[in-house]
Amino acid sequence: MDALNLHRLHFAFTITYHYLFPQVTMGLALLIFILKTLAVRGNEAANRAVRFWTKIFGVTFVMGVITGIPMEFQFGTNWSRFSEFSGGIIGQTLAMEGVFAFFLESSFLYLLLFGENAIGQRGHWLASLALFVGSWLSGFFIVCTNAWMQHPVGYAAQAAGPLKLESLTTLLTNPWVVPQYLHTMTGTTITASFVVASIGAFYSLRGVHAVVVRSFLPVAIIVGFVASVLAAFPAGDWHAKMVYRHQPVTFAAMEGHFHTEDGAGLVLIGQPDLEKMRLDNPVVIPRLLSFLTHARWNARIEGLSAFPKDLWPTNVPILYYSYHVMAGLGTFFIGIMSLGMVALVCGKLYDQRWLLWILMGSLPFPFIANTAGWMTAEFGRQPWVVYNLMRTAEGYSELVSTGNAGFTLLGFMGMYAFLSVLFLFLMFRIIEEGPRLESAGQTQITSTTEEVV
Repeated sequence: MDALNLHRLHFAFTITYHYLFPQVTMGLALLIFILKTLAVRGNEAANRAVRFWTKIFGVTFVMGVITGIPMEFQFGTNWSRFSEFSGGIIGQTLAMEGVFAFFLESSFLYLLLFGENAIGQRGHWLASLALFVGSWLSGFFIVCTNAWMQHPVGYAAQAAGPLKLESLTTLLTNPWVVPQYLHTMTGTTITASFVVASIGAFYSLRGVHAVVVRSFLPVAIIVGFVASVLAAFPAGDWHAKMVYRHQPVTFAAMEGHFHTEDGAGLVLIGQPDLEKMRLDNPVVIPRLLSFLTHARWNARIEGLSAFPKDLWPTNVPILYYSYHVMAGLGTFFIGIMSLGMVALVCGKLYDQRWLLWILMGSLPFPFIANTAGWMTAEFGRQPWVVYNLMRTAEGYSELVSTGNAGFTLLGFMGMYAFLSVLFLFLMFRIIEEGPRLESAGQTQITSTTEEVV
């Protein structure tokens, strides 16, 4: 493997592992805020749920911090030419994420974990609101960074030098930001909803913590259903149209659309064959892609063959499969949460053991879908690290040898394997203990009888 691809693999590994944690905390912050709102209205079971899920949030947040800091250092160590070229732009949003969002999030997490007695219930509610705002603000600044790499705006080029930020307002109001941010945050909410629903289903199947489960499982089902629908439409639809407008070659590759066609069909499944420029065994809904893109059944969609090969994404099959995995799982999420909503409305959610088993078993799939979604975004931008401004091959650190990059990658893999074991151990301990019956600030363990109730 050459140095460029090793640097790409290194960053792909660290960022993929890192994002397992923020996608939980950003979505979970919303659910904690909703549960705390129910708690201040007199629902003590919801208050117990807040304490329980805040513990899970805390451990997950720490893992996100531990894995996020080295990732940002990689901009300098592995991608120094990219950092020199665009650091004046992306440095703004990355710094704002740290100063405005991270410190807001971490400060109020402390109050949420340890300050309930000191600040009272309304203060505790405000802390949950601040945690939610900080988490989602963090996501906004990170998405602004990625959106600029996808669709650069607000910069001025300098002769033989780095880019210069011309307008911070333009950077933060990039037209790519809103659809990508909505799609990203609905994705995190789906992940958190399935995590909460999965653990709630686990407790229900075991017949424990029934009162607390009935306070947080309906919230997870309702929020998960709304987020799953919004992730598909309007967020996903809007984002896909943005890709078509500004990255048409990416759109053609991810849709598996090889040849320009009037009234193009939407591919549900198929295997791309680049040599023959076709899909094998395709299942296609006629004319639907044209309608979804242009609101006209006979509209023209440009195919991959209409673009020079040096502008094609560097790995069309991975891009195609990533997109279809994300879209397919998104449909699955709508179906599962719809079943949950029907059972909840009919008052039979806790009696349908088959549905509880499905909810519990669905835990890994939102993580897969979010990872596939980001793979779609990043593979789709290739061969550019900054779209139409800097190719990926021009951005890596030439002075870092293949051996050094490989050695540090192995080191990260070993360290993250250890962190994974530690994280899973702590999660199993928290989940096994469950929502304890306690007043704010107390640490005593209740009896088995109290726990079952």
